[in-house]
Amino acid sequence: MAKRDYYEVLGIDRNASDEDIKKAYRKLALKFHPDKNPGDKSAEENFKGIGEAYEALSDPQKRAAYDQYGHAAFDPRARAGRGSGFHDPFEIFREVFSGSSIFEEFFGRHDPSQPQRGDDLRYDLEITLEEAVLGCEKKISITKSVRCETCAGSGMEHGSKTRVCPTCGGHGVVLTSRGFISLRQTCPDCKGSGQILEKPCKTCHGDGRHEHTSEIKLRIPPGVDTGSRLRSSENGEAGFRGGPAGDLYVILHVKSHDFFQRDGDDLLCEAPVSFVQAALGAEIEVPTLDGKVAIKIPAGTQSGAAFRVKGKGVRNLQGYGHGDLHVRIQVQVPIHLNAEQKAKLREFAALGGEDANPIDKGLFGKAKNLFR
Repeated sequence: MAKRDYYEVLGIDRNASDEDIKKAYRKLALKFHPDKNPGDKSAEENFKGIGEAYEALSDPQKRAAYDQYGHAAFDPRARAGRGSGFHDPFEIFREVFSGSSIFEEFFGRHDPSQPQRGDDLRYDLEITLEEAVLGCEKKISITKSVRCETCAGSGMEHGSKTRVCPTCGGHGVVLTSRGFISLRQTCPDCKGSGQILEKPCKTCHGDGRHEHTSEIKLRIPPGVDTGSRLRSSENGEAGFRGGPAGDLYVILHVKSHDFFQRDGDDLLCEAPVSFVQAALGAEIEVPTLDGKVAIKIPAGTQSGAAFRVKGKGVRNLQGYGHGDLHVRIQVQVPIHLNAEQKAKLREFAALGGEDANPIDKGLFGKAKNLFR
């Protein structure tokens, strides 16, 4: 099968400038890069062909040979010293995009030789319901990497320099062959940076960072709930080679409360009242998270009845006012009665006859119908 013309592969004219050749390669290499087309053999072949065409046409000597002899210029049997064979297409890609943000933008990579942002950290913090509803300040201790003060994050002793890594030749990657398969791996000596430190910093041993336990003050706004996430800017891991620090994300977990339950921006609670208070009516005090409020219980209030206290719930996190407090009444039936109390209750029942408690009568009446 005849090979395609290199100018056709890159989609350029035969009189294209060096800049036109590079521009065409960059566009097509990004389109057909195997990392952007996993498992697509056709894209992989196109990527190799694009690299081969670029290498031939970007080199003046090779381009002149190709223009004169065509593909035969690179045939090992007919080359006769007119130039060397082709390099690894991934190495060509790295060289063309060296110093560009394309790695990060398209492939999520960073050039190891450039400053890199530090990793983000997560911290799970447990708080009380009062702290979640009213807001508070908390201090947490966290161990993380910080920039080395001795070398200012450079990893080198003052006045020393870097040199090209002899293992990878400054490329940051090495090629290893296993049979017919060539693998590209991060250089084990320079860790992908392409540079070797002549005199590593004695404090951080060339990393530019070291472990440190820091105390961080957090402001927790009113209205947070379990799952709320707070971001503390640049309190994550220190950046590499002078890059900015990552962020710290604090995930909140609100402990359960003995008295209150939360439902969105509302609070729920139960208030016990005596049998007499429920029957005759009363005014009772109910606790809230910021004090007490008085509510009126009308005569004849039944157990389970609910009353709403407006604005005594949780402050909305987005600033849309406050929720409400919902108070559910629990009528307390007396357990230990003396003889006089029992006599009074019997007298009360006799005065009312069977209608002493009409709600219960209705209930029993319905129950009797089930057994007819």
